[in-house]
Amino acid sequence: MSFAYDTEVALVSAAALINTAAEVPDGLSTLADLDAFLAAQQFSGSRTHTQAELDDVRRLRTELEAIWHAPEDEAVEGVNRILRAAHALPQLVRHDHWDWHLHATGPEAPLADRMATEAAMALADVIRGHELERLRTCAAEDCAAVVLDLSRNRSKRFCDTGNCANRTHVKAYRARRAAG
Repeated sequence: MSFAYDTEVALVSAAALINTAAEVPDGLSTLADLDAFLAAQQFSGSRTHTQAELDDVRRLRTELEAIWHAPEDEAVEGVNRILRAAHALPQLVRHDHWDWHLHATGPEAPLADRMATEAAMALADVIRGHELERLRTCAAEDCAAVVLDLSRNRSKRFCDTGNCANRTHVKAYRARRAAG
């Protein structure tokens, strides 16, 4: 199944947000980290640039990770909780370099609410499409990062945070060489 481009962008951004927790040190420790993350994800709209805003985004990260790993019924509850809390009202918008896409909050809404709503709307599409198996954890033994599998054949096993695939394949090759 292919998702709308705004759904894919929101899912990739949600996975990147979740994976900041696995970075050492934490990828969202400071306001500068949040600024860098938002720039990399091309997230627009109002900002307060406060510690409270950073704390809200860090709480959202925890919420999204729980949804990422949840069975369908719990994922639905989590998505609905986020949408209710943000008073989501979906609308078609076009801004910056993006063509028509859905926003469920205005650009003046708090950053964490806008991020939460975009992720929740994208996760709602995943749930409605019965595609929760595309939300995974990295197959590398030493990695707990999340993986978003957008491949046609559902074959993506490793995260994009490091060299997990390469490390795992090299380890397996060396084991085969040692055994042979």
